[in-house]
Amino acid sequence: MAALIDGRAMARALGERTAQAVAGLKADGVDPALAVVLVGHDPASEIYVRRKIGECRKAGIGSIEKRLAADCGEQVLLDLIDTLNADTAVHGILVQLPLPAGIDAARVLDRISPAKDVDGFHPVNVGRLSTGSKGLVPCTPLGIMLLLDSVIDDYRGLNVVVIGKSNIVGKPVAMLLLEREATVTVTHIETRNLPDIARAADVIVAAAGAPHLVRGYWVKPGAIVIDVGITRMVDHDGNSRIVGDCATHELDHAKAVTPVPGGVGPMTIACLLSNTVTAAQRSMS
Repeated sequence: MAALIDGRAMARALGERTAQAVAGLKADGVDPALAVVLVGHDPASEIYVRRKIGECRKAGIGSIEKRLAADCGEQVLLDLIDTLNADTAVHGILVQLPLPAGIDAARVLDRISPAKDVDGFHPVNVGRLSTGSKGLVPCTPLGIMLLLDSVIDDYRGLNVVVIGKSNIVGKPVAMLLLEREATVTVTHIETRNLPDIARAADVIVAAAGAPHLVRGYWVKPGAIVIDVGITRMVDHDGNSRIVGDCATHELDHAKAVTPVPGGVGPMTIACLLSNTVTAAQRSMS
């Protein structure tokens, strides 16, 4: 029977460490603060923003919510980011995606100061990640590595297959794994002979956004599987449920797997808060 890697429990533990770090910063006269920018009224974005602000409060991190109308125009958003970049009381800036049509998300994210880019999406932070130098790491890949650390002591020589080549998860997690001396193959749903490639892996990170793509026969006995996918599906009876990229019910022969929900998801927000603390600590130097 595969062990379940409990992302909720690990996120709580990371949250406790973050709260302790926040208390230390406040003792030194620094109040960590995260600015969250929401443009428009996307229902899913509203939920994510409320959740992030709520977690900030739990950790003692100040939250600054900035809301703009969907038709505000790109320049208004860029001007707001410039203001937040210049505000020394703000240590992290997060622009909630997706943005309304007509606003260039890449240009907006590039405008955020790399030192305050707690999502880790700025090209400077991406470059630092690729060279193994000091930068803010994207939250989901950072959370994935913490989950893997709970079941892996030594990555050297491990065969890791990453399924998904996104800039948010696939590529950065591959770079983090390479830094640990793993041998990494980055694939995607168009990769030929993908089941055969996956079956040779000691570790699979599934981040393709394809429900139940990874079947039991794709996974060799004793492999570790990190399921990043999250898709809401509606059953024949009309009930909805959240599923991942892996058919977890077929993975009893794996060594360890992350559940969906309750695996990678909780770690993403926990790492966002951790990144905010890291940004605040670096602002002191």
